[in-house]
Amino acid sequence: MNEAQLQEVMAQIAGIMDYAKQHLAHDGSGHGYDHAQRVAHLAEKILAHTEESVDATVVLAACYLHDTIDDKVVADVEAATEDLREFLGTQGLSGEQVLEILLIIDNLSFSKQYFGNSLPLPLTGQIVQDADRLEALGAMGLLRTAYFGGYSGHPLHDPNMEPKKFTSKGEYRQGTTVINHVYEKLFLLVDLMNTPYGKQEGLRRKQFMEDFLTEFYQEWDI
Repeated sequence: MNEAQLQEVMAQIAGIMDYAKQHLAHDGSGHGYDHAQRVAHLAEKILAHTEESVDATVVLAACYLHDTIDDKVVADVEAATEDLREFLGTQGLSGEQVLEILLIIDNLSFSKQYFGNSLPLPLTGQIVQDADRLEALGAMGLLRTAYFGGYSGHPLHDPNMEPKKFTSKGEYRQGTTVINHVYEKLFLLVDLMNTPYGKQEGLRRKQFMEDFLTEFYQEWDI
């Protein structure tokens, strides 16, 4: 996708970006509009490294909207989903595009895949999924994890609390510590990447996190 094509897509989804900005403006969990923007920018990088033909409008629309119906962000997922469905019907998208965007958003999450409840994603969805997961890795991933941990009331670290292997979404959502979350979820994401770019960038970001943890444990034990 060249710059002219990107600008054409961005013009097409301007209303979608405004919708996301409005619905994510007051998020305090690390899933705000700035996160959606970074996911979209990462998806653009993946698109640039993708040889197959991909509907970039679907990809970028899903990037901006993916947390607008997330249960970490909204109280009523069903109502938020219906509102989004109605909104998308006003944005000049085809019926197939609307259905694909909703399919991607509904099957994107780590927890849904990890606990075996997700449907297979088309390439468009795999790109969005990789972009979202890259945002959970590296320096940004560590900051967002600490931010969400504070938001949720999770302790930073407890040397006596080992990382867990969760058996249900409810148990997973209870959380343990900020540091444990790195092992319980974030490090697992690298092996779940779909695209070559996602795998390569995921490994680079994981290495940064491992280096950070080495320094963290040294400072914790002073």
